[in-house]
Amino acid sequence: MKTYSTDKIRNVALLGHGGCGKTTLMESLLYMTKATNRMGKVEEGNTVSDYDKEEKDRQFSIGTSVIPIEYYDTKINFFDTPGYFDFVGEVYSALRVCSGAVLIVDATSGVQVGTEKVWKYAEDRKIPRVILLDKLDKEDVSYDKILEQLREKFGKKVVPFSVPIGEQTSFCGYVDVISAEGYIFNGKECVKGEVPKYAVAKSQELKDMLMESVAETDEEMMEKYFAGEAFSDEEIHDGLRKAILSGEIVPIIVASAQKTIGVRELIKMVIEYLPSVEDLSEVTGHNDEVTEKRKVDSSDPLSAYVFKTIVDPFVGKINLFKVYSGTLKKDMEIYNASTRQSERVGSVFFLRGREQIEASEITAGDIGAVSKLQHFKTGDTISLKSNPIVFDSVKLPKPSLFMAASVKSKDMEEKVGIGLNRLAEEDQSFSHERNIETKELVLGGQGNMHLEVIKNKLKNLFKVEIELTSPKVAYRETIKSKSDVQGKHKKQSGGAGQYGDVHIRFEPSNQEFEFAEEIFGGSVPRNYIPAVEKGLRDCLDKGVLAGCKVVNVKAVLYDGSYHDVDSNEMAFKIAASLAFKKGMKEAKPVLLEPIAKVEIEIPDEYMGDVMGDMNKRRGRILGMDPTNYGTQIIHAEAPQAEMYTYAIDLRSMTHARGSFEMEFLRYDEMPMNMAEKVIHAYKETHGGE
Repeated sequence: MKTYSTDKIRNVALLGHGGCGKTTLMESLLYMTKATNRMGKVEEGNTVSDYDKEEKDRQFSIGTSVIPIEYYDTKINFFDTPGYFDFVGEVYSALRVCSGAVLIVDATSGVQVGTEKVWKYAEDRKIPRVILLDKLDKEDVSYDKILEQLREKFGKKVVPFSVPIGEQTSFCGYVDVISAEGYIFNGKECVKGEVPKYAVAKSQELKDMLMESVAETDEEMMEKYFAGEAFSDEEIHDGLRKAILSGEIVPIIVASAQKTIGVRELIKMVIEYLPSVEDLSEVTGHNDEVTEKRKVDSSDPLSAYVFKTIVDPFVGKINLFKVYSGTLKKDMEIYNASTRQSERVGSVFFLRGREQIEASEITAGDIGAVSKLQHFKTGDTISLKSNPIVFDSVKLPKPSLFMAASVKSKDMEEKVGIGLNRLAEEDQSFSHERNIETKELVLGGQGNMHLEVIKNKLKNLFKVEIELTSPKVAYRETIKSKSDVQGKHKKQSGGAGQYGDVHIRFEPSNQEFEFAEEIFGGSVPRNYIPAVEKGLRDCLDKGVLAGCKVVNVKAVLYDGSYHDVDSNEMAFKIAASLAFKKGMKEAKPVLLEPIAKVEIEIPDEYMGDVMGDMNKRRGRILGMDPTNYGTQIIHAEAPQAEMYTYAIDLRSMTHARGSFEMEFLRYDEMPMNMAEKVIHAYKETHGGE
């Protein structure tokens, strides 16, 4: 694959609802540009994009694949992104390095939830886009109906650039609105053909509408338009491109990717109207908090952003990156300014799905890959030690569904840890951590399917199996009143005995644990006081109600007694633990539960259902804010115990249109009726302790 200049490179994301046909479109693009000699099929597991075992088994994309195609003197790096919401992190990472997008709409389904979501992602990032209306050759498809639906959802800026010839199963081609030329499918490809009268009339009507949009891009053009003067082809092209790049126009083109109808039109649209790398004049990063700017040009010092990592136990780690400035060559010494580490690049290559295409260098604006780097991960910036720079990494959605992972045998725990660390390099939208209080390994993901894929990858790639169950809640215990108790340990069984005696007051505290002593007259020798504190601290991990961590307690040692021969540190530690158990029970112990801060974004029509459900979860609504997308953000607080499966429940309630973020806020006292259930369950498990 040859090296292309920045003005001849396009980086374009394929977006859409799951199952809308992105991977099939990619196969059509590869076949039409002769990169492959036959079109693969998702159901047969032989597509270029979906090469992973999980993708083949499930028959949908899980990760983003980079698929470069060459068309005459232009290179287009297409990013085939997953459509299912559990893998939205892959979409975010792709959009971080793409300057244009193609939004695929399945004509048999119309505007779906995923269509709305990816439109919002592109709008938020101000990414120019084209809508491809696919599968127009299927039965029960109405072009006019879908066009109306698109304009109702996304506004009048959605404008057709092509008109279908034929309907449903008789769909056989299209008319290019700008050129008024018709293209008819001859069984192998689309060739120029005669345009039916109705299509001519429709395309002329749409072209008139587009000319008004062209006029609005410039004052001179507006004057020309009102004077009734015709625009030149160059003026039309430049005006439309300007409007598309600014987001004022979003073109719609018609297609049947399976038959390659409209695919050439799509390539033409991408090349002529979506941004080239050259349109991004410069990028901004920082170096030790000082702002740095780089021109998107091969003459500037090297800077590249690592947007994806692929982990393979056999091939090793592969980092995919976009070069923003300079040129990355094999055997080059590169630098990670974030970690201040350098290493030498081996070979560099282009990826097309799984296939590695050898390259001597990757120039500014292009997408490349390198294997076996030790000091770079997703989100890192590649630069030179002499000219370091760091780009901001993509902000990924936080995990919203949490499950506890357990292994069948203890000796597998280390392998699970290694596997999860490797997978976290590949997918930063899931989390894994050992909860110190519950002793559980907790995985966090974007949904049930996301965690199931992680589980299967551990099994297939690292040969370890885990079970996923609902996690335990990290409850805590504290006291609400004071107590004054004695803890006495006396043991005599021949030889040296053990004797320790302490009097301790317990009371609530603002600190996690406070220890103080008020010993007078040597009733407890000074050298045993640290043992008393140690004995109390050792008890904090296991409270008297449900064996939970104890917090917000103050203990004051004020009296006691000792034996000249039998007293020792161990005896006083045991005496302190006896006092702790007795003192906690007498000081009105209560259970505390973790409370989460929750922000839920939903369309207005689901407001009543979501708020009612939040009340059932013992949640508290704090307020609401409208967004620019006709949705509301609900601010709430809720017990974490009620929120572990909320990702699944909210998706069901809102038909996947709702989303939320949650973070720990504080601990609150648990209602008595709920606390009794937890305490009873603990005693059942631990034999009535």
